[in-house]
This record gives sequence, structure tokens and C-alpha cells, in this order.
Amino acid sequence: MTTQEGGKALLQLYKQLLRSCATYPSKNRFGIYAAIREEFRENVNLDPNDGGTKTKINVAIKGLEQLRMYDQQSLGGKENPNWSVTLEQNPMPKPPHL
Repeated sequence: MTTQEGGKALLQLYKQLLRSCATYPSKNRFGIYAAIREEFRENVNLDPNDGGTKTKINVAIKGLEQLRMYDQQSLGGKENPNWSVTLEQNPMPKPPHL
């Protein structure tokens, strides 16, 4: 993957995270939104091919999967109020020590 392709994929991941966060049912939704923006801004110049960067990208993808569990469409839409969410035993890996 070229650097330009990696940058486009990361930008797409960033946008997907923000969109999913905007509908996340939590009082801390705006705090999570701000944390996502801050994390991406702090790491904007990292090499996408670096091992540590790949770990951070994998954590972001995992976070996106978890945010999408609470998306209205994946829960059956507004018409279906009966829904359930199955959580993993170890949903997020421990952050890498910097």
C-alpha cells in the first residue's frame, strides 16, 4: 500500500469513526468524539507502515466495530425497539506503552 493510499484509508476510517460516534447512545458521546479527533490530530504524521502505527489503526478499527454495534440501522431501525448487543470478553487490547 502506498503512502497516499494509506492516507486515504486512514481518512476514511477517521470519518467513519466520527459518524458512528455521533449516534452513539452515551452521555459522553461528545467527549469520545473529541478524543477521536485529538488522537488522529496527534498522530497525523506517523508512518502508516510502522508497527506501532498499525497497532493504533487496529485499535481504531476495533473501536469502530464497537461503535457500530449501537448504530440504529444495525439494531433494526427505529421501528424495532427490541434489540440486544453481545459484548466480547476482552473488547479492547491494552494500549501500547509509549
